[in-house]
Amino acid sequence: MLTNAYLKRVYDDVTRRDPNEKEFLQAVYEVLDSLQPYVEKHPELEKNGIIERIVEPDRIVSFRVTWMDDNGATRVNRGWRCQFNSAIGPYKGGLRLHPSVNQSIIKFLGFEQTFKNSLTGLPMGGGKGGSDFDPKGKSDAEVMRFCQSFMTELYRHIGADTDVPAGDIGTGAREIGYMFGQYKRLQNCFTGVLTGKGLDFGGSLARTQATGYGLLYFVEEMLKCMKNDSVAGKTVVISGAGNVAIYAAEKASQLGGKVVAMCDSQGYVYDPNGIKLDVMKQIKEVERARISEYAKRVPGSEYGENRTDIWKIKCDIALPCATQNELDADSAKALIANGVSVVAEGANMPSTLEAVELFLKNGVLFAPAKAANAGGVATSGLEMSQNSQRLSWTFEEVDAKLRGIMVNIFHNAYDASAECGMEGNLVVGANVAGFIKVSRAMIAQGLV
Repeated sequence: MLTNAYLKRVYDDVTRRDPNEKEFLQAVYEVLDSLQPYVEKHPELEKNGIIERIVEPDRIVSFRVTWMDDNGATRVNRGWRCQFNSAIGPYKGGLRLHPSVNQSIIKFLGFEQTFKNSLTGLPMGGGKGGSDFDPKGKSDAEVMRFCQSFMTELYRHIGADTDVPAGDIGTGAREIGYMFGQYKRLQNCFTGVLTGKGLDFGGSLARTQATGYGLLYFVEEMLKCMKNDSVAGKTVVISGAGNVAIYAAEKASQLGGKVVAMCDSQGYVYDPNGIKLDVMKQIKEVERARISEYAKRVPGSEYGENRTDIWKIKCDIALPCATQNELDADSAKALIANGVSVVAEGANMPSTLEAVELFLKNGVLFAPAKAANAGGVATSGLEMSQNSQRLSWTFEEVDAKLRGIMVNIFHNAYDASAECGMEGNLVVGANVAGFIKVSRAMIAQGLV
């Protein structure tokens, strides 16, 4: 609950201005609630209007995206780019292509990205963008025409030292390639304006694996330092079956854990013998088919149509890696009743505020998204560095840097939680640690 008068006043102003942006309001409340012990000790924040400024994006660009489908019909979608905060570096954040995308979601993602990028220690500000276009079921030619039209509007607002978008839900290597090609055509220059590019034209090794691997590096360090334990021997449940979930499962298995369940938007699969990743990759990455195919191909596995039932499966570690607010209070209660010891967020804000409160009250080690899933943007930052230097690092070099960044994020968040008198509360720790760097830069730069 917000008890600090300054923070409550700012939050009330946000709700008055943006009453229908529920995802954005949820993200703002969670951050402001966490910042209370820090803000009370630092009156200079109110004097400089830092909270009022940090909850308001620098700018939001919205635009129409007109493209032609394979039948020659004209189609129209909406596009956005939210440049939230550039106090510590150029705007950096993904482009989400999904029918659910709206301004509230783009703002919440950009707001979260500001603190996540700060936690990496790299000079990157926060931004996010996307469209309500759905690439599923579209031909390559249709996706190309959409991406070219999208970039024709976006290109004038981005640049290697201004705003560097990346992939996100619905935006993979194919989409980034089409967008990069159109940017290069329009600007007549080859520059690191996008990350997540193909390896043949400036992409980074380990970028595909980065978010999932980084999540497990964070969990491993958290278990080691807070419980003198490890992932080895633990039963793991992972929601999602996309890039983050698949590579979280891969790294969990490499660390000695057993992943027994995964899901997509239609349902979940449970394999008590451990998910066979080669089969899962074939289904989701190659065939782009539904996860129900797994149960048809792997004897002993089961398929369930209610994807939220995945949280009723007994596990030691739960990794929500699908989408926002997928894990609610009822799901949290089910996990706790079954003895879960770790919940770490691989997606952006996948747990509701009520679920997070339940985990913290019941002694579950909880790793919030802005810390635990920062591996993707950290490796995007490393791709930016390679592009600037015209270098290409090996997989092992990038992976080692990624692991170092995730270990540092854990310790920075943990140390901040201790300094706030809430040792071990990584929600508070991550928000405070990310906020400190951004707020100091904003004060130093004056009213900009």
